[in-house]
Amino acid sequence: MKNNPNKKQLTLDQMHELLGTLKTRFEKNMNRHKGLAWPNVMTKLETLSEKQKNEKLWSLNEMEASGGEPDIVGYDKKADAYIFFDCSAESPKGRRSICYDHEALESRKENKPADSAIEMATNMGIDILNEAQYRQLQQLGNFDAKTSSWILTPADIRKRGGAIFCDYRYGNVFVYHNGAESYYAARGFRCSLSI
Repeated sequence: MKNNPNKKQLTLDQMHELLGTLKTRFEKNMNRHKGLAWPNVMTKLETLSEKQKNEKLWSLNEMEASGGEPDIVGYDKKADAYIFFDCSAESPKGRRSICYDHEALESRKENKPADSAIEMATNMGIDILNEAQYRQLQQLGNFDAKTSSWILTPADIRKRGGAIFCDYRYGNVFVYHNGAESYYAARGFRCSLSI
C-alpha cells in the first residue's frame, strides 16, 4: 500500500467519517483511556496548524484504512499530546506479509514481499511500536493472539541481520527474533501517533 507523500490531506467528508469512527471507538473502549474526554481531543486538534491537522488526520486515516483501528491509549502531559496506538485485535490486515525494513527488502533476491514495516510506517507518517509500547498495549487487552507484529529493533540486533517481533500467547507477551528479510502472512506491525 504505497502512498503519495505529497497529498497528505483528507476531503471534508473523509475527515468527518474518520472523526466519527474514532469518537465511537473512543467511547466504546474507555478502559484504554481512563480520565480522558473526547471533547478535549477535539480541542487539541483545533489548536494544531492547518498543515499539522491535515497530516495527523491523514496518518490516522492510513492507520484506519490498513486495519489498525487506532485508539487513544494515553496522554503525555509534558508534550501535551494524545497518544494513539493500533488497537486491532490482530496485527493490521493491510500491513502483513512484509519484511522488517528497506535493507531487508533489497537483500531478498526472489519472492520479495511488497513492502517493509519501517518503510510503510514512514510513508504513513507513524512510528512503529517499540517493546515497551507493545507491552503497554497488552495491558489494555489481549492483542495478537493469532498473529504477530514487528517492533522497533535495536540497532545492534539489526546490524547483525536480525529483527524482533512480538505476540501474545498463553497469557504472556513473547518477544522473538527472525531474519529481517523474513515475512509471514500472519505478521504485520503496529504503530503509534501523537497528536
